[in-house]
Amino acid sequence: MTDAADLTAKLIRCPSVTPVEGGALVLLGDLLTQAGFEVHRVDRNGTPNMFARWGAKGVRSFGFNGHTDVVPPGDLASWTYPPFSGHVGDGLIWGRGATDMKSGVAAFVAAAIDFVTGTPPDGAVILTITGDEEGPGRDGTRALLDWMDQQGERMDVCIVGEPSNPDIMGEMMKIGRRGSVTFRIAAKGVQGHAAYPHRAKNPLHALTRYLDDLIATPLDQGTDHFDPTGLQITSIDCGNPASNVIPEAASAVVNIRFNDLHTGESLTRDLTARAQKISDETGVALTLQADISGEAFLTQPGPFVDLVRDIVTRETGRQPVLSTSGGTSDARFVKDHCPVVEFGLVGHFMHQVDERVPAAQVQQLKDIYQRILERYFE
Repeated sequence: MTDAADLTAKLIRCPSVTPVEGGALVLLGDLLTQAGFEVHRVDRNGTPNMFARWGAKGVRSFGFNGHTDVVPPGDLASWTYPPFSGHVGDGLIWGRGATDMKSGVAAFVAAAIDFVTGTPPDGAVILTITGDEEGPGRDGTRALLDWMDQQGERMDVCIVGEPSNPDIMGEMMKIGRRGSVTFRIAAKGVQGHAAYPHRAKNPLHALTRYLDDLIATPLDQGTDHFDPTGLQITSIDCGNPASNVIPEAASAVVNIRFNDLHTGESLTRDLTARAQKISDETGVALTLQADISGEAFLTQPGPFVDLVRDIVTRETGRQPVLSTSGGTSDARFVKDHCPVVEFGLVGHFMHQVDERVPAAQVQQLKDIYQRILERYFE
């Protein structure tokens, strides 16, 4: 039996802060090769990635996706144990990545190895593991999926092992995610003396009017599986140190987390049209730059979702809520390849100092993944 908790500790000891590999993929590659998996490194632009498959190419396949890169540990002096020590004590595994998500990777790697060793499936098990989830995301899972397409590799369904449970194992699984788009808004007016506003065009007046228009009315009321779209102003600036000067320029940043009633493109069109209207009325030029980091998606409830939900219920005694909450994950890329859901650990200590996870919870997650594989290939 492959010990998922021990593998978690070993992975934590690999200092794989994005985009450094840190030995994590080497460790997993050796382990999977010994278990009979065909393993390929799929690095792109210096980003480390790994593809592993047990079974033949082109047959029915079940996939897992996850990442071994982690965020920086911050102030080392604030940690009870060194962040890359993988300290194990009192039933806990400590270190950066313990929750997000070296434990999830260890659980699905251990489950896959034990499954194919014990009951070789009539099909293939595919593992896609990246070192770029916490970074820009351009050369991680995207690179793996591009490579798979070129090589004729295919997952029929996939579980992303990100932490999905808010407080208790089994309470939530993700069947979709909101999209995310960030708008950087520039306002260009005419500088002038505050006592003579008729000789100037105040960009802040136009910009704040525009921002007020954006937040005055909700973009929607939500859908059956999604909360209402949320818009947050995250920055307003003009860099003006003088109280008696109308500035020439101002800027703002707006982030929108949107449901499946919108796309990044449709929101860009809407916000640009609103900006143009205010520009025409005020004479202040408002321009937008959009950065779409992910589109909203939903894996419709059906046989795959039901299978995962049923196993989670049997193993934890709780029927998980089908959720689309939270931020973004690499599921936003996998959804273009095959149906995808997310199920993983409780995410209490993600990205925190003294990140840690109960060893028993990692083992429980491994057992859930193994039961899912057994049911899928029955």
